[in-house]
Amino acid sequence: MIRTVVWGTGNVGRAAIRAVDAHPGLELAAVLVSDPTKVGRDAGPLAGLGHDLGVVAVDDVGAVLDERPEAVVYAASGDTRPDGALDDVARAVRTGAVVVTPALYPLYDQRNAPPEFRDPVLAAVAEGGGSLFVSGVDPGWGNDVLPLLVSGLGSTVDVIRCQEIFDYSTYEQEESVRDLIGMGRPLDYEPPMLLPSVPTMVWGGQIRLMARALGAELDEIRETVDRRPLESTVKTRTMGVFEAGTQGAIRFEVQGIVGGEPRLVIEHVTRIHPSCAPDWPVPPDGAGAHRVIVEGSPRIEVTVAATAEGENRSAGGNATAVGRLVGAIDWLVAAEPGLYDALDVPLRPAVGKLGRRPR
Repeated sequence: MIRTVVWGTGNVGRAAIRAVDAHPGLELAAVLVSDPTKVGRDAGPLAGLGHDLGVVAVDDVGAVLDERPEAVVYAASGDTRPDGALDDVARAVRTGAVVVTPALYPLYDQRNAPPEFRDPVLAAVAEGGGSLFVSGVDPGWGNDVLPLLVSGLGSTVDVIRCQEIFDYSTYEQEESVRDLIGMGRPLDYEPPMLLPSVPTMVWGGQIRLMARALGAELDEIRETVDRRPLESTVKTRTMGVFEAGTQGAIRFEVQGIVGGEPRLVIEHVTRIHPSCAPDWPVPPDGAGAHRVIVEGSPRIEVTVAATAEGENRSAGGNATAVGRLVGAIDWLVAAEPGLYDALDVPLRPAVGKLGRRPR
């Protein structure tokens, strides 16, 4: 059994505890939290399992890492604290652990990551012999392994389009929704996530991964952004009121240009309420989905709609990201120490999980 630590118990951390507990080759060794009200609480209820796991949450990072766990699922946020997340991850790698995380966007395409992100991790690998794999859902499997798999079913491929279409009122991270993305803000507010070059920083690595796998040469990466106001005030279940006239929907594309044409496209259509921008793409049902469209012969369309935590689509997306990461741990433990990306680490069947119920 691979002794595994889950670091963080938010949207991703809850799913990570459940995934580690369900994995036949992993043992939940510790849970790290920063919220003092969670210290001493059992991991099972923290993860929404409804029963104890016999592992209580602690906040002493040093003590946990001193125990030399074999793996760490780093589930703390890196959106607003990338430097802190990078320091945490490098610290864990330096102990010799395999670390998996969705938190560090620049390292999704680790070969082209800025030196200030890549170099500290490589130094930690060299010093401690650990490994790092960064992935998620979008960015993540929704615009690397899934579109590449689907592309292999076509005779000709003209354009690969990866879409995330979501109602973000189900995404229980209000700071990101209002401040980073700008929902409920006046249209003259400049959301940090939509500033020029930021979408490319986050999703450009996925464009480069697809191009590399397809043997295509990118001319450049372009961005497009569109924003729509709410026509009327809406009240959401998790984040309260969003006023009429404020931003209610965004649509952006990160485009990989090949031969002068956008051939690899990552598109996001994000709303705070279904009434906003009804003419834009919508999920087939529910509050969100991920979709891959391969334009060519034949035209292929695949939609993935995941649910978790009471049929919540955002929680379902988080759970698939965690499934990709936690499912890679035993492969990474057996591999050489290093810095890995989605083209290195295989997406594997659920070996040993069919019909199995964790304790």
